[in-house]
Amino acid sequence: ASLECGKMEGDDGEELEMCPPDNFSLVTTGVYRSGFPTKKNIPFLRKLKLKAVLALVPEAIPEWLTSFYDANGITLLQHGLPGNKEPFVDIPQDKIAAALQVLLDDRNYSVLIHCNKGKHRTGCLVGCLRKLQSWSLVAICDEYRRFAAPKARVLDQQFIELFDIASVTYDQRYKPTWL
Repeated sequence: ASLECGKMEGDDGEELEMCPPDNFSLVTTGVYRSGFPTKKNIPFLRKLKLKAVLALVPEAIPEWLTSFYDANGITLLQHGLPGNKEPFVDIPQDKIAAALQVLLDDRNYSVLIHCNKGKHRTGCLVGCLRKLQSWSLVAICDEYRRFAAPKARVLDQQFIELFDIASVTYDQRYKPTWL
């Protein structure tokens, strides 16, 4: 589900190559998803006017990327998650609930969610967000599989199905309009 690069005129009239990160997509108003940004994605990310980035990777974020965030007033919110890999590694429900709290606070918009490929961890988080939005499980799993293909994980889909949305708390004052 990767988008193509394209040309666009920058603020100074210079032509810029605009390359979205792999697996980039709009999730809902104010929320985007993607794989891990690369240096060639910087002009594209700048145009999104992000306020926050929700990184689902446990590894350190490269200095060039944190410098870009700092220079552009983007808050890095790192919620490192392990992947759902058989037989012994599971995504903790409390970490997904904490990450969802970020997405349910419209003061963080526009926000970009990413993991390494924008497939599994991001897919689980977006799937749980869809449960909060009252999507059907069939529609949630269909969206998950479109982004995770060809490596969709049954464990991820099971995690989404069993996730307890009642465990998610948020401040009603900053609740997004789409919830």
